[in-house]
Amino acid sequence: MPNVKINPDDVMIKLRGLKKTFGSQDVLLDVNLDIRRGETMVIIGQSGSGKSVILKHMIGLLQPDEGEVAVDGITISTPKFFDTRTIRRKMGMLFQMGALFDSMDTGENIAFALREHHPELTEAQVQKVVTENLKLINLVPEFRVKMPSELSGGMRKRVALARAIALSPEILLYDEPTTGLDPITSDVINDLILDMQSKLGVTSVVVTHDMVSAFKVADRIAMLYKGRIIEVGTVDEIKNTENPFVRQFITGQRKITTEED
Repeated sequence: MPNVKINPDDVMIKLRGLKKTFGSQDVLLDVNLDIRRGETMVIIGQSGSGKSVILKHMIGLLQPDEGEVAVDGITISTPKFFDTRTIRRKMGMLFQMGALFDSMDTGENIAFALREHHPELTEAQVQKVVTENLKLINLVPEFRVKMPSELSGGMRKRVALARAIALSPEILLYDEPTTGLDPITSDVINDLILDMQSKLGVTSVVVTHDMVSAFKVADRIAMLYKGRIIEVGTVDEIKNTENPFVRQFITGQRKITTEED
């Protein structure tokens, strides 16, 4: 687990009473969660349970039907009262499939956000950041001319991470970062998540159903079940939970077992 000193009263992201419905499907029913500044919070739950929907609320891509989302003390669930771009500059997001621009090479993908948000930067300054970010994800500068089609799944995610940190965000959001990767490549991504927290001091939120990854990178783990967070705890607390639904998920049981079974 990362060695991060956390002030338990210093909340970076706060979710209160979050509700979201798509058509007739209730996805989030009453989500409440505090994510502390500088920690890595991992949100686990079954596929389709709404984990990625929570991430999209945190970055302002979705607005709740009810409830509050606050980031660094600013309520973002009422967008007319704040500048969306200001909040999003605090955040970087690694999308599930990387979401690189196919028509741009690696360097241009990383430089995109810089050019969008910092038009005052010279081309030399932009390229310097691109090089620095490639080094952070352990890729040599020569990778800047590679096209996404020339990269493996793991490489694409590493480049997407370099793009996510281009604006020096305070918060990094990871949507299923190890999905579709083999165990060795998944572990490379896990190490990069740890590196980003250690080197950049960011607050990280990782959505995953990969328990190997969750146990390696988390400071704390939150379990989403039927639209609610049913338990939050450290890795050891989650491993030793008595909650039958959490235990069923982390052990991969097909049905809940009890002492009477």
